[in-house]
Amino acid sequence: MYRKLTNVWVAVCAAVLLAAAPAVAQDAEPTPFFMTFVPNIQFAQMYIGLERGYFADAGFDLELEYGNEPDGVELIALGQYDWGLIAGEQIIIARANERPVVSVYEWWQANPIAIVTSADSGIESPADLEGRRVGVPGRFGATYSGLVAFLDANDLSEGDINLQEIGFNAPEVMCVGGVEASAVYGNNEPLQIARRVEAGDCDAVSEVRVFTVVDEADLVSNGLVTNDALVAEQPERVAAMVAAFDMAVADAVNNPFEAYLLSAPYVEGLPLSDDLRAALEAASEAQIAFLADDPPREAVAEQREAAFAALQEQFPSGELLQLEVLMETVKLWDAERLGLAEASSWALTQDTLVQMGFLDDPIDVATAFTNDFLPE
Repeated sequence: MYRKLTNVWVAVCAAVLLAAAPAVAQDAEPTPFFMTFVPNIQFAQMYIGLERGYFADAGFDLELEYGNEPDGVELIALGQYDWGLIAGEQIIIARANERPVVSVYEWWQANPIAIVTSADSGIESPADLEGRRVGVPGRFGATYSGLVAFLDANDLSEGDINLQEIGFNAPEVMCVGGVEASAVYGNNEPLQIARRVEAGDCDAVSEVRVFTVVDEADLVSNGLVTNDALVAEQPERVAAMVAAFDMAVADAVNNPFEAYLLSAPYVEGLPLSDDLRAALEAASEAQIAFLADDPPREAVAEQREAAFAALQEQFPSGELLQLEVLMETVKLWDAERLGLAEASSWALTQDTLVQMGFLDDPIDVATAFTNDFLPE
């Protein structure tokens, strides 16, 4: 039973937190926590953890700091930051360069990278990408490695396509016909393109078609990261952070409507009219009542989708875009056991980095992650 598992986690987490956090949050030193990108609904679990006091109860006075991922990796490796949200491929590259960073919780259970195209592009299968103009933000990061792995899984290589570096502008470039397909975050950009199509603001796309990388290659995505020193010297502190983070992720998966409401103070411009707030509060209350009966994980997913479908009947798609992004995102966090890392995914990610030339010699990839701190 999915909710029963969550209740077990809460009980274990509470015990861990009591043992691991000798100081209450108001007595704790402010703790910088590195975040990539900018404040965004896709970081809902962080905002839940702050609003519900999960991090504070664990003894952490977190200060979210947003910046460039390579900078975050370096700061964590040097011990200037203890925590951050970092992509798996960056951890492998960092360890190959003797940076002692380690993933302690696999936040994204499914890699979000996808290939988006138009339904009338003639690209009906991965093989049809051959010779086509395919966009990517640049030859770096998760979208590039995801694209390379996707091509390799379909007996293609970068040389078989006309790769175009377009920055983080896939919706705009796709809609004017600048590329015929693009590597994107599948929980976000395809939705943005679809909304543009609905609004008549996307002449080059008739209907969105998406190929997901995870269906072809199970690459590691983002996780909760710390450094080797903290793992070795303060394991109880790592356990406390992982427990708090885990509770926040579970809350977001179980009740994305409440997660959206709790995120609003942190994400500037997040759509939340009075009517939408009232509807989300009602949906959240209904979700809480549903969870009280300890439904299985599959039923929780069906319930949240049904509740979102009801909201779609009440509000225009543009107003619900960010909630839809969250709905798609929590699907990628959800799993029978949240946070669990699979050795095969890390090995495939390393193989992809070697193929891309980002890694000269493989490392012992088992040192890049650990499941030792996951709540039982």
